[in-house]
This record gives sequence, structure tokens and C-alpha cells, in this order.
Amino acid sequence: MERKSFSQMDCSVAQCLEVTGEWWSMLIVRDALLGVTRFDAFQKRLGIARNILQQRLESLVAGGVMERSAYCEHPLRFDYRLTQKGRDLWPVINAMRQWGDTYAAPNGAPVLMIHRDCGHEASGVVVCSECAMPMSAGNTRIVASPSREPSAVLP
Repeated sequence: MERKSFSQMDCSVAQCLEVTGEWWSMLIVRDALLGVTRFDAFQKRLGIARNILQQRLESLVAGGVMERSAYCEHPLRFDYRLTQKGRDLWPVINAMRQWGDTYAAPNGAPVLMIHRDCGHEASGVVVCSECAMPMSAGNTRIVASPSREPSAVLP
């Protein structure tokens, strides 16, 4: 099945998926967040075919999520590092990890998140930027941005 492009969809979720929505892309970002930078290291950790890894890395670079820089000229080899845009995917990766720990890890969480400032195991929680209270689907509502017609973006 050929992948549909979301490039023309006026939706921030669709635009994020346009860049990161391939199966392997978020696992590459996850490993980059853990400090992996070299093609061979990504390939070994993920067990991904080299041609697929190359395509995903090229796509992430083209999308501004990663940048590459040569670390060896003969043969030419690159480091792949997250840009700020890529590092800003951390909350997305963490939310996916937490969901997986809750619903898809019958033997328990494979890793724990330790908050460096206090040293305790922690969970990521979305909080309101104004009042610092936790946010959820049950206590938020979505409205059209002032720059959009409500009928064009909301059901």
C-alpha cells in the first residue's frame, strides 16, 4: 500500500506524521535521544535493513529533525544528530513509552525514567502552562485558532 501524504492537510498532528510517521522514524529518534549518532549503531540496535535506515535518516534530515555531519572522509561517514526540532519530540517519545508500559508491556516496563534533578523515578505529565494543573482529554477543549474558520478545522 502506498503511503498517503499529509502535506496539504491543515492539521499539526498530520504535519508531525508527515515527517515522523514512518514505522522506523520514531525508533531512530528514540535512539538519537539516547545518544546514538552513527549509522552502524542505529542499524545494529534496531536490526533495520541498511537501505531502509538510509531512507529514514534522509527523510529525517530533509524534515529538519536530524542533521548530519561528516566524521570520516575515506570512506565518507556521517554522524546523525537531532536538531532542536528533533529534540522537541522527546515528550512525544516519552508519552509513547508510557503508553507502551501501561498497555503493551506484560512483563513490566523495560526502562525507567529517572528525573536527574531529584533522582526519583518519574512519569511525564502534561500540565497547563498557565496554572500548572495536570491536563487530560477530559479537562481540555479544542477551539479553532483565531486565524482559522471553525468550520474548516473542527467537526
